[in-house]
Amino acid sequence: MNNIILITGATSGFGKAIAEKFAGNGWNCIITGRRSERLQQLAEELSTKHKVNILPLALDVQLKLEVFQQITALPDKWKAIDVLVNNAGLALGRDSFEDASLGDWDTMIDTNVKGLLYVSKAVLPLMIAKGKGHIINMGSTAAKEVYQNGNVYCASKFAVDAISKAQRIDLLPHKIKVTAIHPGAAETEFSLVRFKGDEEKSKAVYEGFEALHVEDIAELVYYCATLPAHVCINDLVVSCTAQANSIYTYKG
Repeated sequence: MNNIILITGATSGFGKAIAEKFAGNGWNCIITGRRSERLQQLAEELSTKHKVNILPLALDVQLKLEVFQQITALPDKWKAIDVLVNNAGLALGRDSFEDASLGDWDTMIDTNVKGLLYVSKAVLPLMIAKGKGHIINMGSTAAKEVYQNGNVYCASKFAVDAISKAQRIDLLPHKIKVTAIHPGAAETEFSLVRFKGDEEKSKAVYEGFEALHVEDIAELVYYCATLPAHVCINDLVVSCTAQANSIYTYKG
């Protein structure tokens, strides 16, 4: 088999673009997501267009047993995973701390933090057995500074940053690279999910400037994953030109 990449949250946004980029360059892809119809459709599109092997796994990274069962049950030819992209994540709500929903907090922590931990822990034995591997964690500029009404979303991405640093230290003996990529504003389903389907609020986020495109992040992930074996980009913060960080954006 060619090189193998496992991408969580592959049915839209960054995850889908990453799958398209790697498949287009001859990689076999394990793609995961909760929306099984979208997942199957993407698998068929990628395999037909790029003549590579695609394995769709319909799973929710929040569900520990499901994650471990599905990854443990991978066919032997799919277990030689070279790159894991922990992309599944979301923001819910943009409320002041005292008004925020506990349910929103739980979902963000369960997905952005615990989901990343579950998938990493399930995949690591396969990488350790190979004696190499690369984990790429999708963070956010929200991992670098807290902004008003960002509270637990920011906290979850700060956790991704800390976990990435811990993985990088602990996995040194196993020759496993760890890269954290922290995008700024990007026009995906992110804001639509955050504002719970409110299209007007979602569109307003990106008005007046050109945000990052999903293809921009896919290019960066591919670059990081295809560097020489002795080179690892540890931490990469990227924003559109109109944005200085999570707080300051120029809308001209």
